[in-house]
Amino acid sequence: MHATRDGVVVVHHDPVPRRVGSPPDPRGIPIAELDWEALAPFEIAPGIGIPTLGDVLTLVGDRADVYVEIKGIGIEELVAATIRNGSARCAVHSFDHAAIERMATVAPELPRGLLFDEYPMDPAGAMRAAAARDVWPHWQLVDSRLLERVHEVGGRVLAWTVNAPGDAAALLALGADGICSDDVRLLPR
Repeated sequence: MHATRDGVVVVHHDPVPRRVGSPPDPRGIPIAELDWEALAPFEIAPGIGIPTLGDVLTLVGDRADVYVEIKGIGIEELVAATIRNGSARCAVHSFDHAAIERMATVAPELPRGLLFDEYPMDPAGAMRAAAARDVWPHWQLVDSRLLERVHEVGGRVLAWTVNAPGDAAALLALGADGICSDDVRLLPR
């Protein structure tokens, strides 16, 4: 999630708006420097705009849990307010562990998670510092030792981004608590 200059939380991977399949435009203006009115007409694909988090939460309703990744800097209060205004069940996570620590204060009722792209040496300590329930390592980092260390403190391991059925099956057999994928149709049922 990123937020516009006027405080609208939007669902977009990159800090600069980009179209699907296109590299970021080096001359592009970051979402954080745009007002929603200027960003709203931008299309990530023909006829498809950048959705607001509020719109996504309304669409999902109470039919599923929504895992919100905080990417923008200093947007924790905006994210918490948007989630509170929706009806969807949500959890938040981020590579920015300090943002998750702030979320523990801003929205203690929301489950929190920590993303890792390197093997965490002390996952339990990181979880305690951020009052996090979940650990989100890159799928290739998940091993029995990591699972054991997280499970010992009551946490969950959610592996990202798993796009091969064999890899997903192996992670689930190892004891991963969840899988994040770009295409859930590829995953075992």
